[in-house]
Amino acid sequence: MITYLWIAVGGALGTVARFAVSSAFAQAVGESFPWGTVVVNISGCFVIGVFATITGPDGRLVVAPDLRQFVLIGICGGYTTFSSFSLQTLNLLRNGDVMGAGLNTGVSFGACMLAVWLGAVAGQAFNQIRAG
Repeated sequence: MITYLWIAVGGALGTVARFAVSSAFAQAVGESFPWGTVVVNISGCFVIGVFATITGPDGRLVVAPDLRQFVLIGICGGYTTFSSFSLQTLNLLRNGDVMGAGLNTGVSFGACMLAVWLGAVAGQAFNQIRAG
């Protein structure tokens, strides 16, 4: 049960960091393009790549499993789930599963774009309902 608490705390920290970084970047360069989100996704991918590698089975740092999950699932997951997706895709490629990596990328992108569009359509329909 303590593992879940650590992941929750990490998630809260990651979420606050995402908001802070994205907001600061958007203020600095404007919001005509979601550069803040792009920066968050790229930096989150970098952090999860470094930490997963240095604390993995062949890594130089030995850390407790709870600490590893706190950072990888909690902080990085709260900061950006794109980092988890990218790490999983990299692992598929490292294992020689190019087809799986391509499938993961294509399905994730395609299905998420479809889902966000369907969600927007549903939200627009909801907005059209008159209170009565």
